[in-house]
Amino acid sequence: MNSIVLSAQSVSRRFGSHRALRDVSLQVRRGERVALLGASGSGKSTLIRCLCGLETTDADGGRIEAFGQLLQTNGRVSPEIRALRRRIGVIFQQFNLVGRLSVMHNVMTGLAGEAPLWRALAGAYRLEDRARALDALSGIGLAQQAFQRASTLSGGQQQRAAIARVLVQGAELVLADEPVASLDPQSTHRVMEHLAALNRDAGMTLVVSLHHVALAQRYCDRVVALRDGALVFDGASSALTPAFLQQLYGTAAADLLHEPGTDLPHTTAHPMALAA
Repeated sequence: MNSIVLSAQSVSRRFGSHRALRDVSLQVRRGERVALLGASGSGKSTLIRCLCGLETTDADGGRIEAFGQLLQTNGRVSPEIRALRRRIGVIFQQFNLVGRLSVMHNVMTGLAGEAPLWRALAGAYRLEDRARALDALSGIGLAQQAFQRASTLSGGQQQRAAIARVLVQGAELVLADEPVASLDPQSTHRVMEHLAALNRDAGMTLVVSLHHVALAQRYCDRVVALRDGALVFDGASSALTPAFLQQLYGTAAADLLHEPGTDLPHTTAHPMALAA
């Protein structure tokens, strides 16, 4: 079995005169937990969107493969994009939940790729689908909130519901785009622990974009660092000392070195222990 689950070769993306990505190449192996690190505007979100096919590269902007199959090349997505997306879970900073629907209903939308369209639109999910969603919500500590409107959840709870949606989807690769950027320190660490559990316990490969090096070092063994759309480092997270970050980012290194909630103790608890 090919251990490379994601491959980007010479990926570039322009928006007008702005070069969001500049000839980025990387590979992600099955089971890795990789942090995309960079200051605001470094290209992390654009790269995440290109890697899952939500954004196309430039017409001469390289090639992206997932699970050994073409996802997009030179600005055109593959005809197999829908099948590939079923295997890729994407978690956004904005949660992307429908506030008026129940948490359970939102989580079951993770089944949209395998359920008939009429069933997904009508919300007519099978009993086994509901059981699958409830199991996922139990795993991230939201079983009691399953039938509440999603709009009643806190920001951290909404992001955990988004994680449950990825669990229900059965994704093999999870791309998380700044998933903790809008959360308080307590929720930040709780969500990061759950994302780590997707990798550790569910066997999912994880690529998560962050802009705090301490979070990257705590939760990821490997860091891919971007600056002004270009890849400037790809290696062990332990190598990112303050002095090295200063070399990579100059004055912007100060923002990357600040971690929200540094007063929180380090924990590696199982996600079930984090239920609240």
